[in-house]
Amino acid sequence: MKRIITLITLVLVSASTLMYAQSSSETRQAERKFVLEADQLVFKRGRSAFVSSTTNFVLMDGEHASVQIAANNALAGPNGIGGITVDGSRKEMKITTDKKGNVNCSFSVQGIGISAQVYITLTNGGNNASARISPNFNSNTLTLNGVLVPLSQSNVYKGRAL
Repeated sequence: MKRIITLITLVLVSASTLMYAQSSSETRQAERKFVLEADQLVFKRGRSAFVSSTTNFVLMDGEHASVQIAANNALAGPNGIGGITVDGSRKEMKITTDKKGNVNCSFSVQGIGISAQVYITLTNGGNNASARISPNFNSNTLTLNGVLVPLSQSNVYKGRAL
């Protein structure tokens, strides 16, 4: 009788552990589907410009990521909407939380023609975020300031990727 009770207990504990592992895996996948929709662009030397959040963003969709910068000007640019788009696979993702509760996420985007390092900081208690983007082809680091939204609720327009 003791063996049967022990066996049933073991089965129940194993089943609950398996269900917890599956739910935490689903949660981790959901965490990797977001868009930082930026309404402000800060250039290397501190100058800033207000931009459209539908064309300036950092998008994460699991193993795929996109970074798009499109200044509000009349020139078309390489992506067709006045800027540049890096679209490719996400590599080397690292997520940490500091003492104040701010979440930091860093990863690289490997596109066909170019790649970039992205460092996102999500402030504690809200959805305001900033992304520092360091392209690997020059030293023109940019910062995007905006809000972090789930991918399913985002409304962005993606231009041609390099």
